[in-house]
Amino acid sequence: MEKDKTKLIQRFRRIEGQIRGLQRMIESGRACEEIITQFASINGALKSAGFLIVMYYLNDCLTRNADSVENLEKEVEKVIKTYISSM
Repeated sequence: MEKDKTKLIQRFRRIEGQIRGLQRMIESGRACEEIITQFASINGALKSAGFLIVMYYLNDCLTRNADSVENLEKEVEKVIKTYISSM
């Protein structure tokens, strides 16, 4: 569990660096294609990190706190809907 948190934090730090790089690219007037490519890369990284968060939540939080199968199913459905609607 701690290993997963560490990996996720590292991923967000990498994304943070990518965002800073994108800001510098815009400030320096880099080509639109380069900026869009960098933005697409960041977007993909965020989606991937979002998936890891959902998996962490499902594997750790829900299974530990579920008081019934019905409630677990409802929570899983809610989390997945929230994640999908953010895409």
